[in-house]
Amino acid sequence: MRQVFTLWPTDRHAVPHRNLDHNGLPDWVSNPVPGDISTGWTRGDWLFLLIASLPVMALGGLIADDPHLTIATVLLCGLAIGLTAFAITTHRRQIAALQIEIDRAKRWNDTIFQRTGISLWREDWSHARDAVKQLLARGVRDMQSHFAANPDELREIRRGVIIKDVNDFAVMRAGATDKRHLLGSLDSLLPDTDQTFVQWLVAFANGDSFYRSETHITLPDGRQVDTLFTAGLPRNIREFEDILVSDLDITEYKATQARLAQAETDLARAVRVSTMGALTASIAHEVNSPLAAIISSSDAALRWLGRDAPDLPEAREAIANVLAAATRAKAVVEQTRALLSNEPLRILPQDIVGLAWDSIALIDRELRTYGVSTHVDAPDGLPPVMADRVNIQQVMVNLMMNAAQAMKDSTGKRDLTIMLAQDGDRLRVGVRDRGPGIPQERLQTVFQPFYSTREGGMGMGLAICKSCVEAHGGRIWASNVTGGGTEIRFDLPIAAAIP
Repeated sequence: MRQVFTLWPTDRHAVPHRNLDHNGLPDWVSNPVPGDISTGWTRGDWLFLLIASLPVMALGGLIADDPHLTIATVLLCGLAIGLTAFAITTHRRQIAALQIEIDRAKRWNDTIFQRTGISLWREDWSHARDAVKQLLARGVRDMQSHFAANPDELREIRRGVIIKDVNDFAVMRAGATDKRHLLGSLDSLLPDTDQTFVQWLVAFANGDSFYRSETHITLPDGRQVDTLFTAGLPRNIREFEDILVSDLDITEYKATQARLAQAETDLARAVRVSTMGALTASIAHEVNSPLAAIISSSDAALRWLGRDAPDLPEAREAIANVLAAATRAKAVVEQTRALLSNEPLRILPQDIVGLAWDSIALIDRELRTYGVSTHVDAPDGLPPVMADRVNIQQVMVNLMMNAAQAMKDSTGKRDLTIMLAQDGDRLRVGVRDRGPGIPQERLQTVFQPFYSTREGGMGMGLAICKSCVEAHGGRIWASNVTGGGTEIRFDLPIAAAIP
């Protein structure tokens, strides 16, 4: 039969299994409908009626002393036995009705869990619940900042989250042969480069009822896939033991987005190259004319001055022509520079925490490639800063990429931490890595143009960052971290500090 056509991209691991009978027809054609549950008596019911009737008949025999009592006793015993039989029949019907409801619930549960066409995971988060509860009892309210300062504690909690069960679609999507390959610690599924686990703990601490985010998971065959997941969060202590998480594979969707973005980048580059080609030709034409005039006038001036009787008026006129041509060339250069200069900064109040997360999202794939685990340490209630959004995003992206590249040869955990804090009328941003650090004598020179510690580096990244920060009235500096690593910090004026 022909494969179903769908607009949603489906990889080879998610091709549905076909349920066909020996005639090649779908199973549902020949599978019988489950019959109604019988309300008839079982052997146990008859045995119970017999056992219940024996004491009644024995009691009737003891009190039956004359014929008149015997008839009444028989009637009473018959009535008691009949009521018992009626009770058993009623009970049997109630059991049958309850069994029907149970079967319906089982079928509905099977329909929801197994046949929704989306991956579903049953997970035990009780270990994370206890950890968050202990932190709250200690007075910790800012979970994100706490775990940014203690990433190994976060990893320990993640190892304690257990995947209890998965549905068949999750097994099929993972390319696994058995669900047992997916069960166990969440740590085996969620890579260290994930940025969402800490947000679960933040949501627990906030008492949120719902959580949805985008992350990437590592399947048993080693593939990393992007996924959009959703979960209803617990309302009491016990519900942490059985959280249902749904996830949708968006790997192809993200890849298509990346290809589209790359195509747009390539197109923009081609336009820039074409524009630069035309601009270069125009500049060459505009500058060559005054340069030719300068050369010819200079040559003429030398000839006038080299005569036995120098012709000073002619030499003076030739030098004046040189000055005019040079002035014209200077004007061409200044006009070109004005044309290519950046637009004035659009400095507006900006949420620095949002800027940090947006910057991380921009280079998420690159950070994952370097195996970097990213943390944001930002207290609540930070005031907005006065900044050009694109300009400061460029600074953050440059600093994070430098940090990631500094840790590429690291054998330990590659933690990258972005720290945000208010310092008087300024807001300080720090980007810290666990790399080899910078020699102490070079800390003051890293922001100079064309200075680079990386092989093949142009040495312009930190110089550009310095230029951007200073254009905002801020400062930027570097320092080494005790225990290894580098921290680049810069500050910006907060919105309230702007007159």
